[in-house]
This record gives sequence, C-alpha cells and structure tokens, in this order.
Amino acid sequence: MPASPAILLVRLSAIGDIVMASPLIHALRQRYPQSHIAWLVQPESAALLRDHPELDEVIEWPRSRWRQLWRGKQLILLLREVKAFRAAMRRRRFSLAIDLQGLMKSGVLAWLSGAERRIGLGSREGSAHLMTEVLPRGGDAELIGSEYRFLAEQLQLPGERFPMRVGIGPSAEGSAAELRRRMPADGPYAVICPFTTRPQKHWFVEHWHALIPRLRSDFGLEVMMLGGPGDTAAARVIAAAGGLIDLVGQTELQTAAALIRDSRLVIGVDTGLTHIAIAFERPTICLFGSTRPYLRSESPRTRVIYHALDCSPCRRKPICQGRFTCLREITPDEVIRAVCALPGGPP
Repeated sequence: MPASPAILLVRLSAIGDIVMASPLIHALRQRYPQSHIAWLVQPESAALLRDHPELDEVIEWPRSRWRQLWRGKQLILLLREVKAFRAAMRRRRFSLAIDLQGLMKSGVLAWLSGAERRIGLGSREGSAHLMTEVLPRGGDAELIGSEYRFLAEQLQLPGERFPMRVGIGPSAEGSAAELRRRMPADGPYAVICPFTTRPQKHWFVEHWHALIPRLRSDFGLEVMMLGGPGDTAAARVIAAAGGLIDLVGQTELQTAAALIRDSRLVIGVDTGLTHIAIAFERPTICLFGSTRPYLRSESPRTRVIYHALDCSPCRRKPICQGRFTCLREITPDEVIRAVCALPGGPP
C-alpha cells in the first residue's frame, strides 16, 4: 500500500454509529497525514461529517434515488447510474476501503470503490466475500465505540486519543444562535432527547412529564426538546404538559448538534443526539433499556442509567409484551440523583 494511500471509510448510517466511529478519522490522519480521506454515507447523516476538519471529502450514496428506480422498475436507468457512481468512485483511486458497517449494501459499495485492499469490520450477510480482509468486532463492550477502537489497534493506528467529533458549519452556528435568542431570557438550558427508532428504547411519557418541571425548579434550566421530523407526533404528547421548548423536527442535524454543544445538560435515550452530547463532553445522562451500547464513556461528565434484567438487553426482540420494565424502573428521582452526582455538582 502507498505511504499516503487514498482511504475510503464506509459507514452509511445511523447517527450514533457514525459519531462513535468518527475517531477513526483522527487516527487515520495521524498515521497518514498526507492521505486523502473520504467517508461514504447516506445523505441524511452527511451533515455530521461535512465540516470535520480532518476529513477531505464526504461522498453521499444516493440510496433513495436508487431505491426509487428499483421500485419503478427502471432497471436500465438504475444500471447506468450505478455504473456512473462506480466510475466516479474509481477516479478517486482509493487504495484502502474500510467497511465499518459490515452489511451487504456497505460491502458492495466498498467493492465498487475499486480499492485494492478492502477491510470489513465484522462482515455479515455474505459481504465478507467482497472484502480482502475481515476483522472481528472486538474490544471492551462496556466502553463507548469499543469496536472502532479495536479496529484501530488491529490496523496499528495511533490510539492514545480517540476523540469523537461532529462538524458544525457557519450556517448551523447562525441557526442555533437565532433559536437560543428566542428562548426565555436566552439563559441556560437542558436538552432532552426522548426519541429513537424503536418503542422499546423509549422512556415513558409520564416520566418525562415528572422530570421536566424538576429540571426547571431544581436547577434553573429551561428545557429544550430535540428530535427528527418523524418524531413530531410523539413530541406533541410530551410537550402537552407544558414547560419546555419543543424544537422537534425544526432543526437541521448540525443545528441540533450546536444546540446540544451549548447546553448545560443533556438527558436522552439510546439515540444519536445523546451520543453527540458525549462527543461534545456535555454533562449527559443516558437512559438505556432494551439496548445498552456502552456503560462507560471517556468523559467523566457522562452517567449511564441501566437496569439489567434477566432478559436484558433484548435489542430488537422484547419478550415483555410491551411492559418495558427495564426503562419503567428508571424513575425521574433516579435521574435527578444522577444529575446531582455529576462532577462539579448540578449544572
């Protein structure tokens, strides 16, 4: 492999996984300071990487367009666009492609890059056949981003510092500043992140209703709720009790990141926005139930609340008939105690 190889990282989604994999950019830059480093990602997550100072290029995979052509049975046009995409990738002359997702779709895209060396991380769904090497998902499962740390070790990349990083551009900075100015007295605020992809990862609405006024009365913090466009209906249920600023579905991803960065406290479930808070080393309380992506972060400002039951973690196959006891047993009082126990005391 050349001394300064052109390198492609492939992690198409989701927000939290991209944030936890982002330290590989720094590790690769330390090892290969003159290399061209690119990241292939789905458009909805591209903003996380677009303003990263050590990343040379963000390449967006036109997933929705290809799916549209497939469903419309426009197979000739789809083939042409795939060929054009492949040609554009190969003009970049990647020497190394690293498939961090390990799925067939990400493996195919790594293969289309034309990179002579293709490394798959825990490749499955048959994608191992498209790789020249496959490395296991190792490391300490209790530590945030452990599989990516382990990969860095296997590739002999510098690992003394493994900082997660999210880029924020000038436009997002301006949008976040304008939203903050609209807040009461433009004062200190907490962010809550209640939404994610599966109901078994959600905390209970009545718990949020009990917690939100405590954040105002106990700590003097306004409360801001963030989430994506698909979360607006659920957000209205939480917001119905009042006492918070509902920005769900109203911010671009980078703007949400900037609001999280400037907050005094973040409380969230296992969702990408919660992991972004840890990347910015904000005081963060993580509420985990059916999933437990980590128990420790490198930030002393993070506390994970997780009640392990005999069935934990059930991930995508809960057996509790919707009771979600592991999350129900996390009480608002326990969250308040965790906030008070953060280094330096309450925010």
